[in-house]
Amino acid sequence: MSVEAMEGVGPETGGKLFDPLGFAGVSDEALAWFRAAELKHGRVAMIATVGYMLTQAGVYFPGYLSTSEGLTFAQAGADGPLAAWGKVPDSGKAQILFVAGAVEWACETKKPHYTKPGGTPGRLPEYPFDGVEGMFAPRFRFWDPLGFTKALTEEQKARKRLAELKNGRLAMIGIISFFSASTIQGSVPGLPTF
Repeated sequence: MSVEAMEGVGPETGGKLFDPLGFAGVSDEALAWFRAAELKHGRVAMIATVGYMLTQAGVYFPGYLSTSEGLTFAQAGADGPLAAWGKVPDSGKAQILFVAGAVEWACETKKPHYTKPGGTPGRLPEYPFDGVEGMFAPRFRFWDPLGFTKALTEEQKARKRLAELKNGRLAMIGIISFFSASTIQGSVPGLPTF
């Protein structure tokens, strides 16, 4: 993957590569790793931004976050999104980290690796795996579980990839501004203090 072949350059950067610190001058493998990291962080930031806004708006999952502790999702989010994480039991935090680690492990061990020829940064193929003898292992597609992209042309898919990349970039700015506005009074003038 070369800098010239990467998606993501557009009118917001004046149609040129935005690289003030010179990160693009690395090897193609390192550049693919940077792009994969950007996509992963963007995807997590999009989920975090939506979750933060919903929790701040008082929208919660129904039921219990922890039945053993008698903690509902509404009780956990009552004091705001940042306080909610502190209320999650340690076993719940461990489960979240385990799932994130499992997805990361699956992406990093998939062949061809995204930094090698034939690999694609950010691509999430079917998981978990082909199965274990005698056990059922469902095939789940992370990117498009309902198969909406099957009917799209390559041009339409490229447009959606670009939208995902740019929305992820905006979400990374958005979630950090929510955190800043919540913890540092007046740090984000456009956002009220939560």
